[in-house]
Amino acid sequence: MRIALFGYGKMGKMIEALALKKNHTIVAKIDNDTTEIDFSSFDVAIDFSQPSSAFNNIKMCLENNTPIISGTTGWLDRYEEAVILCNENNGAFIYASNFSLGVNLFFELNECLAKMMANLRDYNVSLEEIHHTQKLDAPSGTAITLAESIIKNTSYTGWELDATKDHILPIKAIREASVPGTHSVTYGSNVDSIEIKHTAHNREGFALGALTAAEWIIGKHGVFSMKDVLHID
Repeated sequence: MRIALFGYGKMGKMIEALALKKNHTIVAKIDNDTTEIDFSSFDVAIDFSQPSSAFNNIKMCLENNTPIISGTTGWLDRYEEAVILCNENNGAFIYASNFSLGVNLFFELNECLAKMMANLRDYNVSLEEIHHTQKLDAPSGTAITLAESIIKNTSYTGWELDATKDHILPIKAIREASVPGTHSVTYGSNVDSIEIKHTAHNREGFALGALTAAEWIIGKHGVFSMKDVLHID
């Protein structure tokens, strides 16, 4: 498989290392905005760039019949535009706030728990995420995905950082050195607490998930998610 990397930071380099171990070829490393790209030279693109660049990278790939996997967060106000572009061009596109297998299982556990707790009004929900100090967006895309699932299945109407309003889910974003990513969801009452938590020990799981998604999407058409890649109903 011939791969183009949009964004060649820590994640891009880790994806490259794993791809080479699996006998794939990295044919392009694009770390700045450019239109001088030979799309015929690669089979799939993986985007871990900057929020300001992600949509343009996705747009160019879809308009050039190139499947693209994106793990960049902070650009999702234009996600629906990307979906329309994908459908108009009969393209192939996966966005995930987190490509880790463990995190995607955590997403399913979070939704299941939210449904179970929906009618237990004595419990208040809170969400916390901890990441390294180089992470640019807050809260994380993973935290937003968790929050949206809780909101969909409970009486919460929205989320805010450090919220104190009724029916608004509070998210606490903490930045500490060298933390790949920790997410926890807590249901608390006067008598007890229930907590689910995912802790990433390194970034390799994110890179492996993105590479797995890139392998899976070859030859397909449509807008997909990691549920499709992992066959999660």
